Amino acid sequence: MKRIIFASILTLKLLVLSISPCFTQENNSLMIESIPYPLVWNNIPESYSIKNGSLIIVAGAKTDMFRDPNVTYNTDNAPKLLFPPDNDFILKVSIQHSFANKWDGGAIVLVEDSVNWIKFCFEKDYTGARRVVSVVTRDISDDCNSAEIKSDKVYYKLAKADNVITLYYSLDNKKWFLTRHFQFNNTKPLKVGFLAQSPTGNSCRVTFSDIVYESRKIKDPYTGE
Repeated sequence: MKRIIFASILTLKLLVLSISPCFTQENNSLMIESIPYPLVWNNIPESYSIKNGSLIIVAGAKTDMFRDPNVTYNTDNAPKLLFPPDNDFILKVSIQHSFANKWDGGAIVLVEDSVNWIKFCFEKDYTGARRVVSVVTRDISDDCNSAEIKSDKVYYKLAKADNVITLYYSLDNKKWFLTRHFQFNNTKPLKVGFLAQSPTGNSCRVTFSDIVYESRKIKDPYTGE
């Protein structure tokens, strides 16, 4: 009798797996308008949707990507939707969320591996401000707080030209302010894409819109063009 029950449970589990969304390397790739390459999840979100070229990612509780300089906090469980970029590229996007909890954020990320990456985040900081934050990680995270933004939406641009990365933000998608300009040398293939996080909260719903990807090298780092 126990064998029959076990077999029935196993059959039911196989049936559920066959009809449920299964995020495997073979079938979890997604396409977004304006990005010519398939995107793949690294850490599955609580939920997501893609509509009219916009991407919504809902991060679950206690999700983050950070390697604390004090070596007291090290986590990489935030949902990321990534694709392999060209050697030289520009990725632009607007990021919007409700800033419900401390450290809630949405970001562009550029990832070599688990200890070498960049997170350009629109984040609720420790004072409650809506902040432009850049985190450059080479084993340990270099966390840099920049401009305070009054609205819940900002435009971000990440540009890669050879081994040089330049980060920008804009309030109107026209006038861009240079936030950070630095070298990022990699020996492994890179992936770039979108991240949502809620390190202290139960969830964070981030909307990524106005997504533009260009396979080209910027001519002037101060203008981003």
